[in-house]
Amino acid sequence: MQTNSYRTESTRPADVERSWYIVDAENMIVGRLCSKVASILRGKHKPTFTPHVDTGDYVIVINAEKIRFTGAKEMKKEYFSYSGYPGGEKLVPPKDVRRKKPTFIVENAVRGMLPKGSLGRQMFKKLKVYAGTEHPHEAQQPEPLAI
Repeated sequence: MQTNSYRTESTRPADVERSWYIVDAENMIVGRLCSKVASILRGKHKPTFTPHVDTGDYVIVINAEKIRFTGAKEMKKEYFSYSGYPGGEKLVPPKDVRRKKPTFIVENAVRGMLPKGSLGRQMFKKLKVYAGTEHPHEAQQPEPLAI
């Protein structure tokens, strides 16, 4: 009887090589952009993907203030927060969120698409979101990511 010696390789955290990518979010749709970014942060685009190891790359998102929603979501969608007190819920539309903190829309969408727990929090730290075109990561030589 012949036995196969094929083994599934499991990536260790020390073996992970990380790249830097930059995405221009101007006139891009929130959900489509963020699902691709979450996949890259998680490392699913690599053949060495391992679910229990952070194998993802760094992603820089610029022009986050110019991202758009489809349909009537700009007017009808609401971001929910709760203070912890009775009657302390707040519902804020995206136009107000965009005015006060333009990076929140992208960060919130990507955070919801990553795994929950310590591994997801570790992956989320590799996301860098900026409202304008300027960012302090030129030294990392990020590659443009076509979405």
